[in-house]
Amino acid sequence: MARPSTDESNAPAQQPAAPAPTKIVLSAADVSRVVDRIAHQILEKTSGAADVVLLGIATRGVPIAHRLAERIRAFEGLDVPVGTLDITLYRDDLRSSSIRAVGRTEEPAGGVDGRKVILVDDVLFSGRTIRAALDALSDLGRPAAVQLAVLVDRGHRQLPIRADYVGKNIPTALSEQVKVKLTEIDGTDEVVLANASGSVRLPAVTAEQRALPTGAGKDETR
Repeated sequence: MARPSTDESNAPAQQPAAPAPTKIVLSAADVSRVVDRIAHQILEKTSGAADVVLLGIATRGVPIAHRLAERIRAFEGLDVPVGTLDITLYRDDLRSSSIRAVGRTEEPAGGVDGRKVILVDDVLFSGRTIRAALDALSDLGRPAAVQLAVLVDRGHRQLPIRADYVGKNIPTALSEQVKVKLTEIDGTDEVVLANASGSVRLPAVTAEQRALPTGAGKDETR
């Protein structure tokens, strides 16, 4: 009895996995407008950024913080100190995750004691990054107040944390990823929504559609 051929050349070639579908939700021009808007809001809500310091959360929160400082300088001629906050050792998943390189924390000129600190990050998601940032900040000093500015809020909070300044709210599914690209790090400015599962989100069903009887709206000629 002949054995089945084991020649793998007869097996169908495996096709490479299709890339996950993506959607650009903020273009370079949009990112620029969002940063301008947040800078204006900071000026309005802090009485002209009096005694304000910006603290960028590594990695992409840092260039956003510097951009905000540049725009505030352009609008008001005011130099707002900028610092860098590395939260690696304050993460609550440090023991369960892979080894992470510890970055550098740079305190803004004049420190944070008695000043209004605005934490800056790219995406607000579960809130755990911001909790870690608050713990890291407490080791730097005692601010008079702490606020939060983010480029994107994608929802799905796990902790009671809310941003004071939001560039754009983007409703997302948990299977989706929000990827922020910045020229200083990635060579381009854009925010992309990618579906990690490779599936495409179906459009939401309206109340009117739900009210239709079964079969309504179908082509009866087919």
